Amino acid sequence: MSRPIRLSLFKQQLKGAWQVSLFIVVLASVSSCNVVKRVNPGESLITENIILVDGQKNKQERVNNIIAQKVNSGMNGLLGVRLPLKLHVYNLARPNIDSIIDANILSDSLKVKRKTALLSKKQFDRWIGSKKGFNAWLKRKGEAPVILNEDKSEKTANNLRKYYYSKGWLDNSVEYEIEKDSNKRAKVIYKVTKKTPYLLDSITPIISTAAIDSLYEAMSKNSLLKKGDQYDEEKFEKERTRISTFLRNSGFYYFGQDYVRFVLDTIGTDHKVNSEIIISNRTIRGDDSTTVRPFKIYRIKGVNVYTDNTYDNRFKAVSDTTVYKGYNLFSKDGLRFKPKALTDAIFINEGEIYTDLARSRTSRYLNDLQMFRYPNISFVENEADTTLTANILLQPRDKYSLNFDFDVSQSNIQTVGFSFGAGLKIRNIFSGAETLDISGLTSIGASKDRANPSDSFFDINELGANIRLTFPRIWSPFNTDKIIPKYMSPSTSLNLSASSQTNIGLDKQTLASIFAFNWRPSETVTNELGLFDVLFVKNLNTDNYFGVYSTSYDRLNSIAQNIGYIDPTENLGIPDEADQFIEDVLGENTALTPEDDDFITVNNIDERKERLTENNLIVSSTFSYRKNTRKDLFDNDFSIFKWRIETAGNILSSLYSLTGAPKNSSGNYETLGVTFSQYIKTEIDYVKYFDLGRRNIFAFRGYAGIAIPFGNSNSIPFVESFFGGGPNDNRAWTPYDLGPGSTDSNEEFNEANFKLHFSAEQRFNLFGSLRGALFVDVGNIWNVFDNVEDDAAVFSGFDSLRDIAVGSGFGLRYDFDFFVLRFDVGFKTYDPSQDINNRWFRNYNFTNAVYNIGINYPF
Repeated sequence: MSRPIRLSLFKQQLKGAWQVSLFIVVLASVSSCNVVKRVNPGESLITENIILVDGQKNKQERVNNIIAQKVNSGMNGLLGVRLPLKLHVYNLARPNIDSIIDANILSDSLKVKRKTALLSKKQFDRWIGSKKGFNAWLKRKGEAPVILNEDKSEKTANNLRKYYYSKGWLDNSVEYEIEKDSNKRAKVIYKVTKKTPYLLDSITPIISTAAIDSLYEAMSKNSLLKKGDQYDEEKFEKERTRISTFLRNSGFYYFGQDYVRFVLDTIGTDHKVNSEIIISNRTIRGDDSTTVRPFKIYRIKGVNVYTDNTYDNRFKAVSDTTVYKGYNLFSKDGLRFKPKALTDAIFINEGEIYTDLARSRTSRYLNDLQMFRYPNISFVENEADTTLTANILLQPRDKYSLNFDFDVSQSNIQTVGFSFGAGLKIRNIFSGAETLDISGLTSIGASKDRANPSDSFFDINELGANIRLTFPRIWSPFNTDKIIPKYMSPSTSLNLSASSQTNIGLDKQTLASIFAFNWRPSETVTNELGLFDVLFVKNLNTDNYFGVYSTSYDRLNSIAQNIGYIDPTENLGIPDEADQFIEDVLGENTALTPEDDDFITVNNIDERKERLTENNLIVSSTFSYRKNTRKDLFDNDFSIFKWRIETAGNILSSLYSLTGAPKNSSGNYETLGVTFSQYIKTEIDYVKYFDLGRRNIFAFRGYAGIAIPFGNSNSIPFVESFFGGGPNDNRAWTPYDLGPGSTDSNEEFNEANFKLHFSAEQRFNLFGSLRGALFVDVGNIWNVFDNVEDDAAVFSGFDSLRDIAVGSGFGLRYDFDFFVLRFDVGFKTYDPSQDINNRWFRNYNFTNAVYNIGINYPF
């Protein structure tokens, strides 16, 4: 009997894969349909540009971007499928719409008369206008066919010669061929022969200013130009920038890149490049004369800080002058800040040489304070003694500001929900540039069955409040300047929050407080040390556990009926009868024995119930490291690395152990009647973007997290557990639906304490602001080192990696500039909850797909 069943399952898998593949085939068919519709006789549509470098096809996007006449968007093809959607849209437009309308409508007076009588003259004119307008819209949103232009092909060949010349192949040659077919299509093949590269040989400095010449040895230690390296024009440009930066940070205030130039000699050198680095004297241009002088090193003579340089104060005189540690603080309406709060943000010091670094650090720190709008720093030269006076102009923000937030949401808990939040920000609350943020949140939602008229429509509600106080310094009794210097923009935050939820799960109240330090060692790195992170979660309605987790109840009820504990027509009452049944089973007062599968199932249900209904007290310390190499919003070639580690319960456990405090009946310590959690948790998250050009991006994400209970705990609190599935995780599963391991529990909330997740996504432009994506998501959650005993849910070694789930699919995204609306379709490609021999493409079809809607990209 097994052979027909397996054959049937194979047919189902084949059918599912065929349904998805059909979508790709249709796209391919459409893309090949009449792309030359608007190509005139004698012209050719460029369908492909090929660059062969020494006989090998070039795959570098940077080189392909040199091409002066690129093919239509989508013509390059993705996974072998060419889909020039914008060209097809353009082809839908009629090139002679006016003539068509005249011939088919306006020239027929009888037709015009009937239409006018039916629509009225005004509506008729609008109808004609709409036809023209829609035709113009198709042309505007579409893309005209790219017609072969041999002049641009020659331009591309010249661009390629220049590029490879700049990379050291000074004797390169470039030729091109054009291949046309009878269907008005053409492709251009560029053939690059690089030949022998040129190498750097001698590097000779010629420096006019003696003060700069004396620094050359120190300046050249980190030179980008090394003897024996292949000549690269880009390195010379970077070296100019590096030299300029070095000298501007060495006191040469007036120095710029234009004063650095290179003279190259390749005549008779046998493929060697001899280079001279020429650094000229300063050129001073007057109204009718130009003078040349050696550069001078400038020092800071004084620092003036204008603390309230607002537009309203522009005509007022200075009323308050304060001198603090060499800084001059000027105010027109009285000094509102403690002097130290301002001077701590300034890195420009009297008597020190001028540096761009001090200037940029001052600007960044002042911005980080969030006290001022656009801080302005300028320098005035004192010609008599070669010094500079720094003037810092500050425009304070309003002391108070309000913000409001409204949101509409939907989840697996509520059909619809509305939330409203309000926040008050108070700046400089203690005159030390501190910030106090007070916010509140209230939300209502609907979840109950509308068939019950006694239920109110909005049966879910939540109230929350948060207070956050931020100090622009490390708030500590110890001096931390040597460990975390002020150029790292250190800050201290104290956060208190409380919330109460009703009819969400078991209902709960939450109290939380965080005391943390933040600092930035560099432009790309951010650190946070949470010294004290306290979280208390109280479940208010634990009697409703089986009302919320109905899957567990159904399994428990079915076992009770099967063993005759209750009549098959009856159900266990919630909570008393269900709890009593669990107690009887585990006390071996029923027909079940510990060796029975049903006994194990009841035990697992009880363990899960105890864990999810217990109140949680978490006292932890955390450290977070984040490195983001992204330069701006338009940078699509970057990486983000995040690492976080948390230890909980160690301080309390040590105190209780030292004082000999008693333990409860379970052998655990309690605080205020609650067993506090003890565990160590760490997470690693890595995201990498590869910019492939022309709005094509390949993005990758890798994530791993584990939380290990010990000491006072044998499991991880629900709020600290991991889950799988959802629009930002494995998109072939809904949130909390995946795992753990190979289990098929169908619990409402599946969670565990170990997680692996990997995603790869190819993003590409489709049409205007519409983007497309193909993705693969891989990962799962497992239990490890805790009290879960289900083998299917436990990670026991490398063999458990066969239970990693694989989801794949495609998506559409519309870019609204300030956010991206995302729609993804995920298919269960490898489902670990199925039989080991029947996991691939089991339900790979649109009927069993998961449809996700999200805001912005998943990673």
